[in-house]
Amino acid sequence: MSYQMWIAFMLACWVISISPGAGAIASMSSGLNYGFRHGYWNVLGLQLALVVQIAIVAAGVGVLFTTSPWAFLVVKWFGVAYLLYLAYLQWNAPAQSIDIKNDLPNKSRTQLVLYGFLVNMSNPKAIVFLLAVLPQFLDLAKPQWPQYTIMAITMISIDLIVMAGYTGLAAKVLRMLKSAKQQKMMNRTFAVLFACAASLLSFVHQ
Repeated sequence: MSYQMWIAFMLACWVISISPGAGAIASMSSGLNYGFRHGYWNVLGLQLALVVQIAIVAAGVGVLFTTSPWAFLVVKWFGVAYLLYLAYLQWNAPAQSIDIKNDLPNKSRTQLVLYGFLVNMSNPKAIVFLLAVLPQFLDLAKPQWPQYTIMAITMISIDLIVMAGYTGLAAKVLRMLKSAKQQKMMNRTFAVLFACAASLLSFVHQ
């Protein structure tokens, strides 16, 4: 991969990462509920899933999702169901007055990492998208795995920065939530966003 090609890929990564999606919603939800330092573990889960997805594409297994309708549909509807499940949990999340200094997270770091991992892995569109985009930046005259490694490091580094922004923004909002009514309103706002993401995913076609 040439330097010029890497610059083009890096710019594409910024656009892709900043664009609102299930990962951004999950990051904001985690930042809102657990604050930045604890909620950011969700972002690590998102990146682990991204590593797996890039590896799948690099290995050529991603072709399965473009040639086998049943495989695509299974992963797609699992993603829809999981996002709706998150919407249900967020909608029914208990609302209570909190003290920012003393509020303890309900989820462990491991649970938050798994939460982020499932959000990204349950979106088949991500693999199809990566399969369509990543090969365009490859130099076929050179070994492909080193190039995929560079692209993975670039994409993950940028996504870590962007998701930190989403998580931190929501964490700041958390400090303004003084009443149970305000928390309930925010929880249900994120529930609607998760449901919207599920709705959009349901319309994704092969």
